[in-house]
Amino acid sequence: MTSPKLFDYPLFALGFRAFFALAGLSALLLIVLWNAIYNGKLSGANYFGNVNWHAHEMLLGYSAAVIAGFLLTAVKTWTERWTLTGSPLAALCLLWLYGRIVPFYAGLLPDPVIAVIDFAFLPALAYQVAKPILATREYRNLVFIVILLILTLANGLIHTGILASHPDLTWLGMQLAVATIVLLILVIAGRVFPFFTERGLPGVRVDTNHLYEYGAVGSAVLVYGLLLAGVGGTLLAVASGLAVLCNLARVWGWYVQRIWYVPLLWVLYAGYGWIILGFGLTALSAYGLVQPSLSLHAFTVGGIGVLTLGMMARVSLGHTGRALRASNAMAIGFILLNIAALIRVLLPIALPDWYGTLVYLSMLFWLAAFALFVYVYSPILTSPRIDGLKG
Repeated sequence: MTSPKLFDYPLFALGFRAFFALAGLSALLLIVLWNAIYNGKLSGANYFGNVNWHAHEMLLGYSAAVIAGFLLTAVKTWTERWTLTGSPLAALCLLWLYGRIVPFYAGLLPDPVIAVIDFAFLPALAYQVAKPILATREYRNLVFIVILLILTLANGLIHTGILASHPDLTWLGMQLAVATIVLLILVIAGRVFPFFTERGLPGVRVDTNHLYEYGAVGSAVLVYGLLLAGVGGTLLAVASGLAVLCNLARVWGWYVQRIWYVPLLWVLYAGYGWIILGFGLTALSAYGLVQPSLSLHAFTVGGIGVLTLGMMARVSLGHTGRALRASNAMAIGFILLNIAALIRVLLPIALPDWYGTLVYLSMLFWLAAFALFVYVYSPILTSPRIDGLKG
């Protein structure tokens, strides 16, 4: 009789399962830790420093886990070749997990060792995603490998800045990471929004306008290029306004009023709306009318946060053979996360003296949303497919 494999469990049957579980748990733990650090209730050696740790972990920790889960699953569908499962998948998860832990080994491990351990995850992920794409000559999907490599470069800049005590380089890496993740979302949106809309609304046909597609992504590249180059003023404001118009036109081409009756759809459109708002706030910040941190959090808490939660919810149902219908609890979670973004991004404009309180309230709504995700989806991610298929 053959003995069972060490990691022969549903959780390691396909990339989305393990990495979405890690993402959901990290969305809770990282924010709880950050609140304790922010309020001075937790202190200790940290390789990144407190503020850089928070930014790095939400971008290269939480967001990277969602990206890994999505790409390892999507590439299997696109190429019809299996990606990591079982022990190799568990090993990649362990590499990601250790990257979250080693920053607190500062003083116990040499800083370059900490940097290498964290840095290694994204190249390893890119290699695993590239193998089936190259084997099947699905070259159009190599864009995702390029994006992963740019995200790797961003992480490299962050670590180089930390090791060389060059904070401007670290901040440049953070900006590049935000830009790369948002651009990845915009590219994926063009792939999945029309498809998800048609699947979620029987009888609906969504036509894609290639001019809007290129304009939406191209204008976003222009905005982020200017931000990375340190260009502000009128040029940045005009580019940001163009990005707003191009992305609004793109979404309007997909939009059907009936999406508001389908939580798995409206949450994605709402997340995209936060990205568009981020470009709008960038235009205002170019003239000093709002703080740049508000546009940053529109992109991160609103855009990245809401869209990743919606994608994890939808992908997890579809790839476990379940009906594409969000539970009432998860629909509430979607609302709570949008409220968190509203409190973090817009209310500080009207109530600047309440900033500290608003940050805390936003954190509570974020935690409530992801607590519902973990509660609802833990049984789904750790159980076999209900249709008996592999994955």
